[in-house]
Amino acid sequence: MSEGQEGTAWSDAENDMVVADYFAMLSKELSGQPFVKAHHNQALTETIGRSKKSIEYKHMNISAVLERLGLPRIKGYAPLANFQSSLIAAIERRLAIDPLTQLLSTEAAASDAVHSRPSLWIGPAPTVSPDDRKTTEALERLVRKFDPAERDARNRQLGRSGEELVFHHERELLIAAGRDDLARKVEWTSQERGDGTGYDIASFRPDGASRLIEVKTTNGPAKTPFYMSENERLFSEERPDAFRLMRLHDFSARPSGFELQPPLDKLLAFQPINYRAALR
Repeated sequence: MSEGQEGTAWSDAENDMVVADYFAMLSKELSGQPFVKAHHNQALTETIGRSKKSIEYKHMNISAVLERLGLPRIKGYAPLANFQSSLIAAIERRLAIDPLTQLLSTEAAASDAVHSRPSLWIGPAPTVSPDDRKTTEALERLVRKFDPAERDARNRQLGRSGEELVFHHERELLIAAGRDDLARKVEWTSQERGDGTGYDIASFRPDGASRLIEVKTTNGPAKTPFYMSENERLFSEERPDAFRLMRLHDFSARPSGFELQPPLDKLLAFQPINYRAALR
C-alpha cells in the first residue's frame, strides 16, 4: 500500500496487523525481552503504508482499550482514548488467540510476588479524567465479555496474595513506629475467621486505634474496577472510623496501592450487577 492510504479508514486486516504487533511487543516487555519500538513501527509502515505517527496513535489507542480491560500495556505508549469499533473488534479477535492468562501471568506471578515479599508502595488514589469516562457501545460490550473485576474476583490466589502482603506491610509499619506490641496483634481475619466479617485484616494505628482493612488486588492498572460485596459496603458505613479499603494494583509487576476511607460513595461509583432471587 502507498501513503495514499493515509486518511482513509483502517481495514480489518490493517487493524489485525497493528494489534498483533502491539501484543508481540507487550509479550516481550512482560517477559523482560528487549525490543525497539521504532523497528516495529518501521516494519508496519512498510507493510501497510500508514505513517509512523498514525501507527503510533493506533498503538496508543490499543493501550487505552487494554487499560479499560484491566490488562497491562506497553509503557512507552500512553493511553489515547479513541475507541474505534473496528479496532476494538480486532483486539477482541486477538484476545481469542492470545489467552488472558498469558498477558496477566496471574496466579504464578502473584504467588512469586509474595514469596519474595517486595516492598509495598502506597500512594494517593488516582484521579479520574474526562478520558476515563469516554466509552462506546463496542467498548462496553468488550469490557463485559472480559470483565476485569470478575476475573480478579475469581482468582482466589491473587486475592490471598494481596491480603498476605498487606498483613506483613501493616506489621512492618507498626514495628517501624516502635509498636511491636501492636504488630504482634495484627490479625489476618479472613484466614483466621473466614470471610463475612466485612474486612480482611485487623490492624492498628500507632496510637492504638483500629484499622479494619478490606483488600482488593489486581494485576491491572490502578483504575481497574473491582467487586465489593454489600456486606463490605454496609460494614464501611457501620465502622467509618476504622474501615479502610486498600486497593492493590500492578501486583505482578510492582505491587502498589492506595487507601480509601468512608464515606466510600463519595469516592466510588457503585453499580448493581446482580440480584439475589427467591421464589415468590
